[in-house]
Amino acid sequence: MLSAESAAVVRATLPAVAGALDEITTRFYGAMFRDRPELLDGMFNRGNQASGAQRRALAGSIAGFASALLADPDSRPDALLARIAHKHTAVGVTEDQYTIVHKYLFGAIAEVLGDAVTPEVAAAWDEVYWLMAGALIAQEARIYLEAGVVPGEVWRPWTVVDRHEETADVVSFVLRPADGGPAPAAKAGQYVSVRALMPDGVHQLRQYSLSGDPGGELRRITVKRVGGGEVSTLLHGTVRAGDELTLSAPFGDVVLDETDTPLVLVSAGIGCTPIVGMLARLAATGSTRRVLTLHADVSPGTHALRTETRALTAQLADAEAVFWYERYGIAEPGARSGLMDLDGVDVPADATVYLCGPLPFMRAVRTQLLDRGVPPRHIRYEVFGPDLWLPDAS
Repeated sequence: MLSAESAAVVRATLPAVAGALDEITTRFYGAMFRDRPELLDGMFNRGNQASGAQRRALAGSIAGFASALLADPDSRPDALLARIAHKHTAVGVTEDQYTIVHKYLFGAIAEVLGDAVTPEVAAAWDEVYWLMAGALIAQEARIYLEAGVVPGEVWRPWTVVDRHEETADVVSFVLRPADGGPAPAAKAGQYVSVRALMPDGVHQLRQYSLSGDPGGELRRITVKRVGGGEVSTLLHGTVRAGDELTLSAPFGDVVLDETDTPLVLVSAGIGCTPIVGMLARLAATGSTRRVLTLHADVSPGTHALRTETRALTAQLADAEAVFWYERYGIAEPGARSGLMDLDGVDVPADATVYLCGPLPFMRAVRTQLLDRGVPPRHIRYEVFGPDLWLPDAS
């Protein structure tokens, strides 16, 4: 897909471009938000902008896509972009916005690299950009179609029918469509965006996993209050039963498969939320699959949905749950101490594994799984926030 002429130029300039991507993306976002401040209202996460997480994720995706093109110039590495496409649809990205991004991104490249950006270099990287953008646009069009929504028009009002305090800093909200229509189809493992109006008049979006069975007319999200997190703090402090929230259609590519292979569901902290959604779906459908649920947390008292995880596991025909805690408080029979250690845990080599939790946790557990013979392609992972981890999925 990448022309031979452009491949040669990209190969020669990739080290310089990759080395400057942090500065390029910093200037890109700065110029774009200066000229198009409306994009900060209901599109981009201010927290991720402030921390630099979004900038690093963009830089990593550009470098990764270019490297993949060079490794196989005759194909387009669409699989690398599936997660990004789902994140884009969850915030309502539309095709025309790729032209805006192109303008400011290439302006930043020229500004940072200066005279090194010859017409040949600009044309080669332009080809890379539009191959990447074209792949995303195509994937996003398909995702919107499957979700039954018009591109960009993903929002709908939902009524909170119940609020439940799970732990001191985690709360669940059960919702139903406020317009009386049916809930959109969803898959276990998917997430929705919540669009919240902040006190300064700017809308902010956050994604929350569906933490209950997605098969009925109700949906549940479970929100951890994050220090400095403006949306989670707002939801915890102000939203009660009877209030309305604006939610997107459900999106996400890490979803429960429908095969009969064994399942290993691994989580830490608030990463339990999509895992519990999967367990709820398995229980609702009477699954007979072998299911091993593994969770690590600070203590039983901080383990959100702990009792529900035990109850759902007990409903399944062939399931087991093992918990690890760094310290104890509430008694939890059978729990192990310390960080998650798979020694003594019977992990089926043919299992499909779902991982969700902090990146260091997922890296460590993935290494243990690989050491036990689980193929990399059988390990799926979900990241809360920009994806800064691109493990070898071969």
